[in-house]
Amino acid sequence: MGKIVLITGGARSGKSKFAENYVARTGKDIAYIATSQIFDDEMAYRVKLHRQRRPANWQTFEAPFNAHEAIKEAFKAHDTILFDCLTLYLSNYLCQEEAQSLSLDDLSDNVSMLMKELISAVRSVTNKTCVFVTNEVGAGIVPENELARKYRDLAGLCNQQIAKTADEVYLVVSGIPLQIK
Repeated sequence: MGKIVLITGGARSGKSKFAENYVARTGKDIAYIATSQIFDDEMAYRVKLHRQRRPANWQTFEAPFNAHEAIKEAFKAHDTILFDCLTLYLSNYLCQEEAQSLSLDDLSDNVSMLMKELISAVRSVTNKTCVFVTNEVGAGIVPENELARKYRDLAGLCNQQIAKTADEVYLVVSGIPLQIK
């Protein structure tokens, strides 16, 4: 059964850098699953920084959608995957037109299924590891608009679902990782 590691923290907490160091230390053949979509200069800059930090021998799989399929494909040739990140993956789903009219209950069910697909893709292999990076978004104020509140709530549910099944969970605060599971 594949190993699941979850690394969470706030924006600019150092979680991605910690995750990169974790997989570099523990993996041999590393794949990187990128979930971001570039819609503006600021996101292009963030992606550029992430790319510059990654070694050239890490294979990148672009997976803003259907990431479970990217996990299966990556595990064919790699023993370790860095999945960055779950909350961008969630955002991609929520911004699809068909998700806009769904109730919070329906969104919760669909997002739970997305997480089950990711978990299943990892657990279906042997002696391989997937490190999921995610943002902790529930520690701030209640957002003023409905979409932001749905996002915050669903991100919390995603994180709980992955954390429950994870073999290890780390919280990164101010660049300092703390193993919490």
